[in-house]
Amino acid sequence: MSAPTGVNARLVLLGPPGAGKGTQAARLAQSLDVPAISTGDIFRANIKGGTQLGRTVQEYTARGELVPDSVTNAMVRDRLAQDDAAEGFLLDGYPRNVAQVAELDAILSESGRTLDLAVELTADPEVVVERLLRRAQIEGREDDTEDVIRHRLDVYAEQTAPIAQVYADRGLLVQVDGIGEVDEVTQRLLAAIGRR
Repeated sequence: MSAPTGVNARLVLLGPPGAGKGTQAARLAQSLDVPAISTGDIFRANIKGGTQLGRTVQEYTARGELVPDSVTNAMVRDRLAQDDAAEGFLLDGYPRNVAQVAELDAILSESGRTLDLAVELTADPEVVVERLLRRAQIEGREDDTEDVIRHRLDVYAEQTAPIAQVYADRGLLVQVDGIGEVDEVTQRLLAAIGRR
């Protein structure tokens, strides 16, 4: 799993729930020698660290509400300003909507950087539902019913899929089939990134 040479690694990883983003983000980050930055991980780290942002996030999640863009944007801005992200990064879970795309553009522009590529893991919805139901059974996630999973896929399609179109219009989008053996998908991703 070697990194393609000459790759600028400022990437966004998109894809529906169950497409394998978390697994592939970790593998790509290692291969490309950049930090994988997951908004979920940032939320958890801030909550665990008892930061002001963490307390704010906890207030929303305790009420079962989505964390507002302003809070998420502040966390991403802070994380991208850290030294290990200066030469590159892989964002997983951000941007989640078109407004966050504009915010990411602004964050990068302020430091004289631009996004190199948006990589979308694609997956047949029926395969994803099957995969997530199996995972729910193995991990004892009783809340992950078929209806809940299908709702999450609908929310993804409604809010996050338009981001792919924004990046496609800019010529920055590559799509990679996320179904298959983990190693096989990783190789497809690295090949697609390497071609750019």
